Amino acid sequence: MFRLVLAEGRSLVRQRNEIETRAVELLSDHPDYQLLTTIPGIGPINALTILAEAGDLRRFRHHRQFLKFCGMDLATVQSGMFRGQSRISKYGNARLRRTFWMAAQVAVLKRTNSFRDKFERYIARDRHNAHLRRKAYTAIAAKMARTVHAVIKHGEPYRPFFEGVSPGGRTSV
Repeated sequence: MFRLVLAEGRSLVRQRNEIETRAVELLSDHPDYQLLTTIPGIGPINALTILAEAGDLRRFRHHRQFLKFCGMDLATVQSGMFRGQSRISKYGNARLRRTFWMAAQVAVLKRTNSFRDKFERYIARDRHNAHLRRKAYTAIAAKMARTVHAVIKHGEPYRPFFEGVSPGGRTSV
């Protein structure tokens, strides 16, 4: 049984590598693809998925429209005097949400970038709290979606920068 599962895993890895090679072949000349692959955490398959699911990102005039399309906008359940907690709506494209979630996990593992910096600041209170880590990954995925929108809309490659405390004491985003 173990050998069967191992063989299936190897087959899936081969299929993934074939998809990645094909994506690079087909999209290497596409300007949006080239811009997307400059962002940490976004490789050929994630870039392909974003382009396939979102289409032309320039149609979204503001990043909030793109976040809503992805289902990463905040929604609050309320009725009468009751007001619940704000959560992501999940009414948008689930494949895009999943792609940004996976890209966020990869970006956080990279050495130094603004995504990892934000993740570290988010979980600084309690590094072992699973709920806090999940919320941090969600925040990073939303930041990644905003970054993707900005990179495509402005037509310039991703420029890494580090968030930090400004002289006024506020954290820049």
